[in-house]
Amino acid sequence: MSVPRQPLSVVLITRNAASQLAACLDSAAFADDIVVVDSGSSDGTIALAKTHGARVLEQDWLGFGPQKQFAVDAARYDWVLCLDADERVSPALRTSIENTLQSPSTAAYRFARCNRFLGRYLKHGEGYPDWSLRLFDRRQARWSDDTVHEKVLTSTAVDTLQGDLLHDSAETLAVYLDKQNRYTSLAAEMALAAGKRATVSRLVLSPLTRFIKFYLIRQGFRDGLPGLIHITIGCFNSLMKYSKMLERQKNAGRLR
Repeated sequence: MSVPRQPLSVVLITRNAASQLAACLDSAAFADDIVVVDSGSSDGTIALAKTHGARVLEQDWLGFGPQKQFAVDAARYDWVLCLDADERVSPALRTSIENTLQSPSTAAYRFARCNRFLGRYLKHGEGYPDWSLRLFDRRQARWSDDTVHEKVLTSTAVDTLQGDLLHDSAETLAVYLDKQNRYTSLAAEMALAAGKRATVSRLVLSPLTRFIKFYLIRQGFRDGLPGLIHITIGCFNSLMKYSKMLERQKNAGRLR
């Protein structure tokens, strides 16, 4: 006789995600509770979530970390799996999650996220394994308050599950670049607010070390043209983050 597993809540935050949400919710149908926190969708996201049995809460945008924590707090159960609308739980990952929740050895688990970029799932470089801590007991872990590049904070040991979380974004390259521009602006603001300062040397060295680490050492070149474009954008993001920091420092009279 199999051991019953801990009950599980899947939580998502959404905004105009109707084109991607159904596949995500289908992959998470094994959960005992699904919570969708929406921040102003106008494309049918809310109706779609409800037809898939999700509880839908509407909440004005708080920033990525606070918005995700709001969703976690709204879950029925203490064990939560946090997903994005453009992600899918692979069959192998589902099996790992269900087996683990029969007898958890810790309160937080990470797994690999496999990113689809320009029609190809990246298996090397910066795109994989892209370790993601998404399954945890909310009594011992929580999302950070960061408005971007949010992360799960926990003092417990973190174990690793087998199976991939599939990130299957259907956005165009133009939309992707627009999003990266917003992210680098937020990252620059967060770094300055934390007391960090940009220098010309960091502006130059950060993109270079990023390219060496992910494209050469971690063999991003094996992902062909999508891998090359992916790391090129990543390096440009590093350049833009420090450029925006330097711009703000100069405007504030703090450039050294």
